[in-house]
Amino acid sequence: MDLFRSVGAVAGASGDGVVDWAAVSEAAKSATEPGSLDLSPADREGYAADVRDARDRIREVGGVEFDVPETIALQNRHHWIDANVDTFQRLIAPMAEEVGQPLLPGASRVINTGSMSFSLAFLARNVLGQYDPLLLAEADGGPDHELYFVHPNIERTAKELNVEFPRFRRWIAFHEVTHAAEFGAADWLPEYLESRMRNTITELSAGGLNREAFSELDAAMTAVEGYAELLMDRAFDEEYDDLRRKIDARRGGNGPVDRLVRRLLGLGLKRRQYERGAEFFNAVADTAGLETAAKVWDEPGNLPSDDELDDPSRWLARIE
Repeated sequence: MDLFRSVGAVAGASGDGVVDWAAVSEAAKSATEPGSLDLSPADREGYAADVRDARDRIREVGGVEFDVPETIALQNRHHWIDANVDTFQRLIAPMAEEVGQPLLPGASRVINTGSMSFSLAFLARNVLGQYDPLLLAEADGGPDHELYFVHPNIERTAKELNVEFPRFRRWIAFHEVTHAAEFGAADWLPEYLESRMRNTITELSAGGLNREAFSELDAAMTAVEGYAELLMDRAFDEEYDDLRRKIDARRGGNGPVDRLVRRLLGLGLKRRQYERGAEFFNAVADTAGLETAAKVWDEPGNLPSDDELDDPSRWLARIE
């Protein structure tokens, strides 16, 4: 880790865009130890087997048809940063053109580059796995979705939580594969999320807030996270009460500084989405079954509204 190099990369941000993405990558990686990918063949096969088992089990329990990526990526923290620099660049570039140049473009570029570098460095040290539907990706014949596991973080977190590594690895695989199930069941979901993200970020960049777009985005992401929580809890093929308890505690942060950073990055909102969404879908499934809960992915109109998330009976009355 080289903090001096990280600061230098941010300070030297250049170019014509609102963010210097090359500097973001250099600064974030300079501030983050990559971690080891020294895995045995058995460990590598363990990841692949967990994904296959999760796919088959979730198909059976959830009654949803979907595919997982043909290959999975075992990443260190630098690999994850590179993948997500590409994602954020695809997301932000079109919006920057709509907003236009700020009053002080050089200073603004340095601030934006520093903020993005800090965010990606923090996340790279904490993200365990990621299902990426490749929002905004160009149709160039490449994959349309990818599945990442950040092995150094999974290994470290298993030790911190005092959980056997193979069991914890399997838990993470089930969680990420549930997201593949959601996007596989709802081919309209990537475009729906993309449009709301564009509207929300464009308005924020211009100093405003499209409340309708933000509310729809928040409700959709709450459904995505909540349904994943429901499905993995019901599909996971081992005892998991201790894992659930420890993971929920980890989402709250490990100390005052960690909790502050999570709050600044909006991770408190994400935790609320997990909890609120899980409560909604557990109530739906307990009342009407998993098959009814899966109707949320039939069409965009089946997504719960903000009010329905707090009153699942209203959603059930509308859908059934």
